[in-house]
Amino acid sequence: MKRIDLVVGARPNFIKAFPVYHALERTGQFSLRLINTGQHYDENMVAVFFKHLKMKEPDINLGIGSGRQGEQTGRILKAIEKVFIDSRPDLVMVFGDVNSTLAAALAAAKLHIPVAHVEAGLRSFDRSMPEEINRVLTDQISDLLFITSPEAEDNLLKEGRDKNQIHFVGNTMIDSLIRFQPLFDSTHIKDACGLQDKEYILITLHRPSNVDDPANLEQLITSLNRVAEIAPCLWPVHPRTRKKVKTIQAKTHDRLVMTDPLGYLEFMGLQRDATMVITDSGGVQEESTFFGVPCLTVRDNTERPITIEKGSNRLVGTQYSNLPDAVMASLEENTKAKTPELWDGKSSERIASVLMNYLS
Repeated sequence: MKRIDLVVGARPNFIKAFPVYHALERTGQFSLRLINTGQHYDENMVAVFFKHLKMKEPDINLGIGSGRQGEQTGRILKAIEKVFIDSRPDLVMVFGDVNSTLAAALAAAKLHIPVAHVEAGLRSFDRSMPEEINRVLTDQISDLLFITSPEAEDNLLKEGRDKNQIHFVGNTMIDSLIRFQPLFDSTHIKDACGLQDKEYILITLHRPSNVDDPANLEQLITSLNRVAEIAPCLWPVHPRTRKKVKTIQAKTHDRLVMTDPLGYLEFMGLQRDATMVITDSGGVQEESTFFGVPCLTVRDNTERPITIEKGSNRLVGTQYSNLPDAVMASLEENTKAKTPELWDGKSSERIASVLMNYLS
C-alpha cells in the first residue's frame, strides 16, 4: 500500500484535513499517517476536534509551539524532516497557508517526496502577509495542486505551474461544515449575552495589522462602538489582543461584548445564526459564504475573491471609520449569496480519486 503523510498544525488545517483523511481511508488503498506539528496547541484550537467531533488523533505530535515566523518554520522543518527520513512516505499532503504548510512541503521536496497542496493557488497579491509567502512558495514546490475555485488555476498558470498538476476539487472545509453542522450550537452563549438569532453581528479580528498596533486598535474599537449602536456585537478576542485593549484609552460600548476565544462548535453556531460577520479571517470569509451570512472583511485585499463574486463578502478596507456605513449598507441590501461551484461536501472524494490515479 502507498503511504501518505497528512501534515496539520493549526485549527483550519484540522478542519480541511479531517474529511480528506477519511475519504482516503475509505478507499482501503493507502497507509495513512496524520502528523500534527503543534503550531497551535490551545485547548479550544485543537483538542475540541478529538473530544467532541471524534476526529482521528494524530499519529505523531511534534509539539513545536509558538514563535517568530522564521524560528517556528525552522523548528518545524528540522523536526518533520527527521520524521520523513526515519519512515519515508510516498507522498506528503499539506493544507492551507500556515508555517507548517511551507515547512512540511519544503522538507518533503528536498527529500524528493511528492507534495500535494490542498487549497492551492489562492492569492492576495500582498507579500507583506506571511501567509502569502507560504502559499506562493508551497505551490512552487508541490506536485499536485488542489484548488477550491476557478481563479486559483489562473494564478498558478501565470506562475508557471503545469495545467496537468492542477485539480479543481472544491473546498474540503465545506465537507467538514456539512458533516458537523447538526452539532453547531451556541445557545448558551447567546442566552448569556442576551442575543437573538439574526439580530447580532459576530466579530472576529486577529491580524496583526488590525489589532497589534495600539493606535490602529483604538481607532478600530471606536468604529466598532458605532457599529454596536446599530446592532449588538459579539467579539471572541484572542488573549494577545485583550492585553493590547487594556493598554489603550478606548472604552467599549455596552453592546460590544468581548469574550474569550470559543470552541469550533460554538463559534460556528454563532456564525451561522448571525445577521452579519465582521472579520479579517480567510476561513471565515468562506464559512460565511456557505452559511449565506453577509461578511465585511476588514482588509484591503483577499485571497478568496470567489466569496466576493458570489455576493456574500465585501472588502471594506482598513479605514475603520467607514465600517459603520458599510454595516448599514449591507443590512439594507440583504443580498442573497450563491454557493460556489463544487462546495458540495464531496471535495475530499475528488481528492482521493486523483491520488488513486497518481500513486497507481
